[in-house]
Amino acid sequence: MPTSAENNKRIAKNTLLLYFRMMFMMVVALYTSRLLLNRLGVSDYGIFNAVGGFVSMFTILSGALSSAISRFITYELGAHDLKKLKIIFCTGINIQVILSILVIIIAESIGLWFLNTQMNIPASRMTAANWVFQFSIVAFVLNLINVPFNAEIIAHEHMSAFAWISIIDVSLKCLVAYIIAWAPIDELVYYSLLYAIECLIIRCVYGIYCKRNFEECTYHTLFDKTIFKQMLSFAGWNFLGSSAGILNTQGINLLINIFFGVTVNAARGIAVQVDSAVKQFVSSFATAVNPQITKSYAEGDYTYVQKLVCYSAKYSSYLLLYLAVPIVIEAQEILHIWLGVVPEYAVIFVQLTVISTFADYVLGNSMMTAILATGKIKAYQIAVTILGGLVFPITWVAYYLGASPEWAYIIYCLIYVGVIFVRVHYMKVQVGMDPAFYYKKVLLRVIPVMALSFAIPYFVIIWMNQGIVRVVVTTFLATLSTTIIIALMGLSDRERKKILSMANNFLKHKHIRK
Repeated sequence: MPTSAENNKRIAKNTLLLYFRMMFMMVVALYTSRLLLNRLGVSDYGIFNAVGGFVSMFTILSGALSSAISRFITYELGAHDLKKLKIIFCTGINIQVILSILVIIIAESIGLWFLNTQMNIPASRMTAANWVFQFSIVAFVLNLINVPFNAEIIAHEHMSAFAWISIIDVSLKCLVAYIIAWAPIDELVYYSLLYAIECLIIRCVYGIYCKRNFEECTYHTLFDKTIFKQMLSFAGWNFLGSSAGILNTQGINLLINIFFGVTVNAARGIAVQVDSAVKQFVSSFATAVNPQITKSYAEGDYTYVQKLVCYSAKYSSYLLLYLAVPIVIEAQEILHIWLGVVPEYAVIFVQLTVISTFADYVLGNSMMTAILATGKIKAYQIAVTILGGLVFPITWVAYYLGASPEWAYIIYCLIYVGVIFVRVHYMKVQVGMDPAFYYKKVLLRVIPVMALSFAIPYFVIIWMNQGIVRVVVTTFLATLSTTIIIALMGLSDRERKKILSMANNFLKHKHIRK
C-alpha cells in the first residue's frame, strides 16, 4: 500500500502533467470560441449554444449513473479487486448503452416538439436548428459511452494519457471551427456535423487506449444484477443532485432563450467558455487529488481523506485567484481583445460566472468527491437538491417579474454559498470531519486572501484609462499581490517552510546540473 508521502508525490506529478494540458487547452479553446463567433455570427452562435444546451439537459438522465460508474471503478481500484472491477466496467458500458437508447427516444419525441414549438429561434433558421439538434444528440451519445473509459484513465491515474487525449480533442475542435469557412453547406449545419465526427474520433481513441493498457477494459456481455442494483441505488439519489445541476445550467440557458432570445444566448455561450477555461485551470489539481480521496476512503484512511479535502479546496481557491482577479477587473477589455465583437451582457456574465465558480466548484468539488466515496449519499443529495434546486424556479420568477439577464448568476451565487455549509455538515456526518477543522483550514484562510487579492489591484489601477496597458498592469499587480498575500496569510508556518524547502532543493539541484 502506498504511503502518504508517495501519494503526495504522485499528486504533484499528475498535477504538473494536467497543468500542461490545461494551459494548452485553455488557449486553444478560447481561440476556438473567437473563431466560431466570427465564422457563425452572434445569432447562429447563440442558436448553437441554445440548442446544444437543450440537448445537454438530457444529462439529467445520464449524470447520476455516470457518477456512479466513476465512483465504483475508482473505489474497486482502491480495494484492489480486479475481478469485481471487470464486472463493474462491463456493467457500466451496458448501462450507458441502455441509457443512450432512452435518451434518443425522449429527444426525438419530446425534444423535437419543444425545439420547434417553445424555443425562441428565428423562423429562417429553424431548419438549421433541427440539424444542430440531431448532430448534438449523436455527439451526446458518443460522449456518454466515453464515461467508463474516461473514468478508467483517471482512476488508474494515467494523467499523461488523459492530458494527451484532451489535447487531441481540443485541437480537433479548433480545426473544425477553422475549416467551416469553406463549408459546402450551411455553416451552422456543417459545424454541427463536423463536431459529431470529432466526438466519434475521440470515442475511438479512448477505447483503443483503455483496451491496450487496462486488463479490465475488455468488453464482455456481463450484467451483474447485484452490482447493477448497487449502481442504481447510488445513482437514484445522485440523480437528484444531477437534476438540480442541469436545471441550474442548461435550464437557465433555456430561460434566457425564452425571455431574451438567441443574442443573449450568445453572451451566455461566451461566459460558459470562460467558465470552462477557468475550471480547467483549477480542475487539474482536483483531478489529480480526487482519485486519492476515493482510494484513501476505500483503504479506511479517513484522516488523510479529510486533509486532502481541505488542501484541495484551499489550493484550488488560490490557483483560481490568479485568473479570477484580472478577468473580473478587466473583463470588458479582455473580451474586446479576445472576441473583437462583444455580445451584450457578455461582460457581466463573465464576471459573475467566475465569482460563482468559487462557491460551487472550487470549494465544493473535493467535499462532494469524499461524500460520494462513502456511497451513503441519500440524505446529502436530498439536502443539496432542495437548496440548489431553488436557483431555477427563483430565476424563472425573477425573469417573469422583469429582472435583467444577469440575475440568474446573482441568484446562483447566493444559493451556492449556502450549499457550502450543507456540504460541510455532511462531511461531518459521512466522513467524521469536524466543521471547525474545515472552517479553520479553508474558509478562514481563503476569504481574507480573496478579498485582498481583488481589492489591492483594483484600488491601484482605478485611476488608469482602460486599455491594453491597464490589462497588463492589472495582471502583473494581481499576480504579485496574490502571491504575497497567499504567502503571508494563506499558508500555515509548516506549509511555508515546506514550500521554501522545496524551492531551495530545486535551486540546488539546478545549480548542481549546471
